[in-house]
Amino acid sequence: MTDLSTVLEAGGALAGAGGLGYAKVRAPRVHWSLVGLPVTWGRFTLSYRSTMDVCGLTVQPSRLRAFIARNVARREVLPVPPKVRRVRGTSTGLRVTLRLPAGLEPADLMAASERLRHAWGVHSVTVAETKPGFVELRMTGYDVLRRVRMPHRISLEGLAVPVALREDGTVFVRDYRKVPMALTLGANTSGKSVFQRNLIKGLAKLPVALVGIDCKRGVEQSAYAPRLSALATTPDDAASLLDVLVAEMEDRFDLLSLHGVSDVWELPERSRPVPVVVLVDEVAELFLISSRKDEERRERIVTALIRLAQMARAVGIHLEICGQRFGSELGKGATMLRAQLTGRVVHRVNDKQTAEMGLADVAPDAVVAASLIPAERPGTAVAADSSGGWAKIRTPHTSRDEVVAVCRQFAHLVPDLPALDPYRPYVPAEAPESGPSLVKPRPVTE
Repeated sequence: MTDLSTVLEAGGALAGAGGLGYAKVRAPRVHWSLVGLPVTWGRFTLSYRSTMDVCGLTVQPSRLRAFIARNVARREVLPVPPKVRRVRGTSTGLRVTLRLPAGLEPADLMAASERLRHAWGVHSVTVAETKPGFVELRMTGYDVLRRVRMPHRISLEGLAVPVALREDGTVFVRDYRKVPMALTLGANTSGKSVFQRNLIKGLAKLPVALVGIDCKRGVEQSAYAPRLSALATTPDDAASLLDVLVAEMEDRFDLLSLHGVSDVWELPERSRPVPVVVLVDEVAELFLISSRKDEERRERIVTALIRLAQMARAVGIHLEICGQRFGSELGKGATMLRAQLTGRVVHRVNDKQTAEMGLADVAPDAVVAASLIPAERPGTAVAADSSGGWAKIRTPHTSRDEVVAVCRQFAHLVPDLPALDPYRPYVPAEAPESGPSLVKPRPVTE
């Protein structure tokens, strides 16, 4: 009987260990909640002061504090680390709010994040300033980008779309009110198209006008025709469509002047025109020319894009430009246009120079991270903006059929914009969900 009990106890222990090992690989959130979180919390609590001291994140105490410690408390005067205000566990990591003492700044903790990661045995440590004098250490217990799981409930307002997951477990949101113009770069099979699919899937549910420019004869965007207000599939059509958008922008400026406001969101809701998001797939096709006769068309396209990028934010027109490379080799106007695109997302690229094109002018520290994205992780990218901050993100895989289904479901949200009617893609009544849609034949206007 004793031998049987011993066997059962040993078998139970082995089964439990095996279950935890399986959970660590297949269900990392469960493993983290059961094992990783308590262990990391305890390690952090016991070693916090010594870790901060070793990492150089302490300051000498004030004279008053040193006097009290030496003469009243009769104890050794120790360096002062940031004060822990709050510790909170999450399903992916640990969040610690710190009050910085005089003499430390968030950049000091950012520089030591790699040392803190190894000291506490977590996958990553990122530092975010919450308000002056306070920072939040966001520890991630495991690689959340290995298998992306977006939160089920995401509360957003306005023109904000959840697109990807950050390395610290938070959601990367594309907010057009905060970052109105953006550039997405990436090599073939890097996940650039999936990123755009997630954007369209989110935007299709909002009351906005979606305008597609896909000069690859519409092979990517034509499937989303039920939700598009306009679609151009050739450079000639793109030039005409951009001219119409510039005219729409000027009409909206007249509307702002009439009401005495400087932003479309200051207008009364009944008078506010619908926001427009222009999705450009493979921007190089709009810049390249094959003969001298195409130069005039190229000038029209480049001029219109630059004007929209510079001024259209105030009237609710936004640009979302995608491409493999976007540098000065595209010709006149490329660098000027890129400078107006404040949001940057760079997927895996073929060379460091391409990463520099997208990130060097807004977040130089992110160039190395973008250059090291492995090919076996499609959808991984570095997101940055003009504030200098950046984060590694990964887009969840979304099939084309999923996006097409959403576009059909919300086709009733296509707004009434008469100026775009000639460019509205034609959708057959019984068209297959993932098949190509047709575009109404029309003469190209100059």
